[in-house]
Amino acid sequence: VQLQASGGGLVRVGGSLRLSCVTSGFDFDSYAINWFRQAPGKQREGVSCISIAGGRTNYADSVKSRFTISSDNAKRTVYLQMDDLIPDDTAVYYCSAVSNPVSCVFDDGWDDASSVKSPNWGQGTLVTVSS
Repeated sequence: VQLQASGGGLVRVGGSLRLSCVTSGFDFDSYAINWFRQAPGKQREGVSCISIAGGRTNYADSVKSRFTISSDNAKRTVYLQMDDLIPDDTAVYYCSAVSNPVSCVFDDGWDDASSVKSPNWGQGTLVTVSS
């Protein structure tokens, strides 16, 4: 399982970024891809998930209406469009592959980072939002 996250950077409040997660080494269509983030001194938290087969999506309350997750199945890539960014969005963002998409489909525990089994994590991309 390999995941490569990219697209982070420095942006001002109200700006936008699009993160990408390019994947390989597993049956993409049968998985869910989850985005997490971790700010300095804080625990890793779930941001969004998408079940690839059914396209079901979920979002953390803190990012609803501002972030949009999508997938390009032909490219085995998941995107996280982040708009109207605020300083609290500053974090390292990670994408992860979950072999059982049920938690995302039923919005039940997808945001629990401990449910993601190593090595199903990407390396992270830093997003910094300046005020």
